[in-house]
This record gives sequence, structure tokens and C-alpha cells, in this order.
Amino acid sequence: MLFKDAIYVASLALLVASSPTQTSKGLDFVDSFEGAAAAGITPAPQRRDEASAEAISPTTWAPPSTMTQALTEVWNHEMATYNNGNALGFKNYGYDQLVANAGKINYCVRWESSATLSATDRSNIATALQRSIGKWMEWLYGFENFPYTSVPVTITGWAVKSTSLLTGDTSNLTIYTNTDSGGAPECAEACGRFFHQDNNYSGCSGGAAKHYDMSLWLTDGFSGGAGGDWGQRVGREYFMGAVTQDNIHIVLHEMGHTFALDDFYDWVPTGQTNFIMLAGSATQITAFDGWMLRDWWRHLKSRYGL
Repeated sequence: MLFKDAIYVASLALLVASSPTQTSKGLDFVDSFEGAAAAGITPAPQRRDEASAEAISPTTWAPPSTMTQALTEVWNHEMATYNNGNALGFKNYGYDQLVANAGKINYCVRWESSATLSATDRSNIATALQRSIGKWMEWLYGFENFPYTSVPVTITGWAVKSTSLLTGDTSNLTIYTNTDSGGAPECAEACGRFFHQDNNYSGCSGGAAKHYDMSLWLTDGFSGGAGGDWGQRVGREYFMGAVTQDNIHIVLHEMGHTFALDDFYDWVPTGQTNFIMLAGSATQITAFDGWMLRDWWRHLKSRYGL
């Protein structure tokens, strides 16, 4: 289903996605995790020299022999099941967003909660997003003409039910109090990449500098997660309870969907049993996840002239 606005089945927490819904406007996955609890802030981005040696070597397509068959199976499955068999015709994967924004990722946070959101909370959320995006990007730094050595993440806006929920200094924040059709706080569509894939942000009050590529949607009582080209959605309690942890594994999984990685609820590639995209089997990004990400980059890089 297309998760634009709040078009959700009431029992989202019970849903398990076996394949994405992908249209000209969006890519969407909904996940259930067995046993899982379900003024722009820009922390220092994770740089290549901070990445693990395994993640940055080799720099060309040379996956371990124990993964080659599985990677071929995954790629063939994605090509057959995404976008009505035209996976490479879709133009809003996370890679597209990253290149369109010159190696940066802008977020808007949707705070679907009546809990207050302090300056410390906001800083922790920004740091967690930077850390989590960095864990994926370290697999691309130095690989097959990937043009960036760091990917800064900036929160350009906050959507809340009431401005009174934001405590501390808010003088430099862009705050949205509008709601979607389901009553959830919503970031301005005029500023969203999902709604303006032509990169025309002339209707955005802050212009292109204040646009957002993805949303982090934090919802009270939400179990599991959802992810796609629009961003990621997880439970507010889960995320804030894990916000300072090194690996917020449900968020990492949902970010994988933003970067076109599939779910594996109904099949498992040969020889692979523990990786972040196999929900519930790993709590951190593994080498197999990294090579799946690299597979997408090597197939998409030509569209960027690289």
C-alpha cells in the first residue's frame, strides 16, 4: 500500500511485508519484528576513516565467495518484484535523494506524541540519525566511484501536535503543526522530496535549504516499523529508549528499505541466516547487508554519470 499521508491499515503492527509496494510515487515496506520492542541540528558525520576495515575494503565488486550466489538470488528477486518488474526505472531510492542533495540527507521529524520533546532529546535524535545513516554509508565510501567521503545528516524541521511540546530554545527551529488526513503531525508537503521529486521547492517557506529528503516518523504505541523512499516510521517509545545505543536495529532495517533493500519474510537467500534485513535475525548491519547495498550502488551509479 502507499503510505502517503496516513493511509494505514489499523492493525499495522500485525502486518508483515513480503514484498514492497512501489509506484511512481513511493516505495513502502511494513515490518513486524519477532521479539523486538517495538534550527537544523547537524552532528559531525561519520567519515571513512572511522569505518571498519571490513566495510571499506575492497573498493570494487568482489564479494566473498560465500555470498555470491545469495547476492545473485537477491538481485534477481528484487528486479522481478519491484516496480512491476522495472526496478531500475524507479527514481527516488535513497541513492537518488543523496545525489540530488549533493551528498547530504535532510530529515524532518514527525513527533506523533503528546510527550514533550526537549532540546536534549532533539540533539539525541539528530545524533542517532547521523550515526545510523553513517553505518550504511561506510559500506559505500571508496566503493566504485561513490563520490562522498562523508554524508552529513541535518534535521530541517519538526512536526508536532503543539509547539508547547518543544521545550528549551526553539528560536532556530522550523516547526510544523499541520496534520495529515489521519490527524498525525505532518511536515510541509511543499518541502518534501517525496512530493517534489523534480527538486522544485519554490513553495517551501525556507526554500531548498529547508527541504527534507526523508521523514523520521515517531508514533506512540507503534510496534515494528515501516520504511521506504519517504523515510522511516517506528515507535516513539522504542526509538527514544534506544536513542543513545550504537545500533537502533529496527531503524537500521527500515533505512535499508529506503536504500532499496528487500524484506525476507517468505524466503532466505542461500547460505545467509543472520543479517539486518532478515528481521529479527541481527541487531546490526552485517557484511551481507553491506554487499546488498553495494550491489544497488554499482547498478545505479551510471544514472549519475559515475
